[in-house]
Amino acid sequence: MKILGIILIVIGLLAFVIPSITFTRKEKILDIGPIEAVAEKKESLPLSPLLGVSALAVGGALVVAAFVTKKK
Repeated sequence: MKILGIILIVIGLLAFVIPSITFTRKEKILDIGPIEAVAEKKESLPLSPLLGVSALAVGGALVVAAFVTKKK
């Protein structure tokens, strides 16, 4: 439970540092026999700040719960 909490905290911090994930996708434009034309398109996937806050909160709660249950 502690490791999952730490992973969620790291994901939450990354969501704040990197506001969007950018990737390149290849798309066929023309395909006539041996002739082929391909175009590369850059696309981005925006990350909501709400995702970062949620991941930080849940991760922090899991880490705190792990320490509290360990003391009992």
